[in-house]
Amino acid sequence: MTSTKKEELTIVGIAIRTSNAPRKGERDIPKLWEKFMAENIISRIPNKVDETIYAIYTDYEGDHSQPYTLVIGCKVFSLDNIPEDMTVKIIPASNYTQFTAKGDLTKDAVINTWMEIWNTNLERTYTTDIEIYGEKAMDPTNGEAEILVATA
Repeated sequence: MTSTKKEELTIVGIAIRTSNAPRKGERDIPKLWEKFMAENIISRIPNKVDETIYAIYTDYEGDHSQPYTLVIGCKVFSLDNIPEDMTVKIIPASNYTQFTAKGDLTKDAVINTWMEIWNTNLERTYTTDIEIYGEKAMDPTNGEAEILVATA
């Protein structure tokens, strides 16, 4: 767990409105990931900076137990020619506390790291939290993903 500052990000991808209520997020989030992978959404995102995948948790109605929006997509350098069925999210520069999920990213590694985060006494801002799936996530069954939690 380390503190870091992230510059503004512009993410383009697909989105869903969900919550961590029982049988809500645990059903909705895998469905969105499945759609992202099955429909090869990454190939349809124009102006990508690279192949890193971002999962953006934003538009919180309160804390992590309230509804929020999840966007799965890529960082872009331009908003030209964005497909109509995609969402654009501009995340302002912010301070984050960084965690690392290690292990099988397709199973429990990420949710176990979130459970750890939920049990900390971090002073979260509930603005935007970010999961970053870069080169270390290329083998998702034995990989690493960064989780950045917005903090004051």
